Amino acid sequence: MNGGGNDQSRERVIHVLLERQTERYGDRTFFYFGEKEFSYRIFNESASRVASGLQRLGIVKGDKVAIMMDNSPDYLFAWFGISKAGAIEVPLNTAHKGDILAYMLDQSDTRTIVMDSKYLDRLERVLPNLPKLRDIVVLDNQGSDMPKLDRPVFSWNSLIDNSGDYRHVDVQWSDPFIIMYTSGTTGPSKGSLMPHNYGIYMGEVICEIADYNEKDCLYNALPLFHGNAQLLSAFPALMSGARMVLKERFSAGAFWSDIKKYNCTEFNYIGGILPILYKADPRPDDADNPLRIMVGAGAPMDIFDAIEKRFGLTLLEGYGMSETGIPLMNTLKERIPGTCGKPRPDYVVKLVDDNNNEVGPNVPGELLLRPLKPYSIFLEYYKMPEKTVEACADLWFHTGDYLYYDDSGYFHFIDRKKDALRRRGENISSYEVEKVINSHPAVLESAAVAAKSDLGEDEVMVVLTLKPGQSLKPEELLAYCEERMAYFMVPRYLRFMDAMPKTPTQRVQKNLLREQGITAETWDREKAGYKVKR
Repeated sequence: MNGGGNDQSRERVIHVLLERQTERYGDRTFFYFGEKEFSYRIFNESASRVASGLQRLGIVKGDKVAIMMDNSPDYLFAWFGISKAGAIEVPLNTAHKGDILAYMLDQSDTRTIVMDSKYLDRLERVLPNLPKLRDIVVLDNQGSDMPKLDRPVFSWNSLIDNSGDYRHVDVQWSDPFIIMYTSGTTGPSKGSLMPHNYGIYMGEVICEIADYNEKDCLYNALPLFHGNAQLLSAFPALMSGARMVLKERFSAGAFWSDIKKYNCTEFNYIGGILPILYKADPRPDDADNPLRIMVGAGAPMDIFDAIEKRFGLTLLEGYGMSETGIPLMNTLKERIPGTCGKPRPDYVVKLVDDNNNEVGPNVPGELLLRPLKPYSIFLEYYKMPEKTVEACADLWFHTGDYLYYDDSGYFHFIDRKKDALRRRGENISSYEVEKVINSHPAVLESAAVAAKSDLGEDEVMVVLTLKPGQSLKPEELLAYCEERMAYFMVPRYLRFMDAMPKTPTQRVQKNLLREQGITAETWDREKAGYKVKR
């Protein structure tokens, strides 16, 4: 164990939590992967072998170690092994390739990368641009020889072929444990540098609001390179002594059978997962399952109550982002569907207008916040001091999100500041446009984005997909919109697609849609001669 006694600066460290829980639970099962079970002891010992192997490669405190892997037990072992070695994890989205992959590895100063063999070809193509990358550790090479690259390449088995007797490192709660990259929709991706206590604190928050205990079992099917799977699923399971089911990926077809097989009581959702589950044909035994709670954000209000009733569970939603954790949250005791909940007691929050004047109830404003506990939000954007100072202007973290709070103190999300459109002097919420479009019975999903205007402001473009077997003429959709939104919100451009471009966590890639702009197949109401009624 690192440190000792009641020194919280050394106790509130992620691998120390694992060691502490191993002392408590030992050979009790912590998580399942497929048909295999892994105890706390096996987890801890495996992480120790990773730490020892990394130290033999020369990894020291503060070095960066990237992970580019699908969900697997080895991902968990690598993650906590990196922590034991005092190094900093750099989780990489497995969809990345080319310049963005090279950028993240170089910008983070990654020295060693641990990766699945199927992603090696992507790394090989950008290796000439990565002078700081020294070692490559490869998993699942199916018994073949290590590839010949211009850097040392090691097998995963050789890395962990040791007794686990790693050299203990003095790691404190203020030390960083992860660099988590943002989506970078308006410029180069920013690496949020997080301290150990941030991870511990996030685990505590989720355990508190969802009332986790040793009897619970968390279903973790989101990618481990995502903060949700690490900080809001794996950490709370480890912290509460609950069991966890780790899946390689989310599958709607396997979801309910898995929930029943492992007696899962909790699942964190994101993106379009709830509509996917809801559109399955209803069964008379839909509510006959052990799931008691689902934690997430963005549940469509038109199916919120129906999901709870049909599946016999409670949805808990809040507001959060990588840099700040979860400053707003509904709880089991205080909850209003469709809201982000109330401010948590460990934050000070306020809403301000574009001139930084604080606004009152029912008035939209940008959310600003401060933490009241040390090391409970990010430390900085790694090697981006200007961006860090910009985000923390006036000693408040500026979220870039518009919200309002009602007379009861519940906060309501309006839009990303960068997703808000301005047309002919009117501010338009993409969320509100999408809400109307998505309510059309033929529409599956939509994304409202800004299209360039000759007038220097925005024209509204909606990209949408239709439900299977449905058809919809542009004129029919605009007539539907005219009845349900202000005239200046009615989109000028409509682009029908078979499928939206999405991230691995099922978020629509609005930045890509903006970049593509007005395509050849995009319908233009002005060219079509359609006149919007005022």
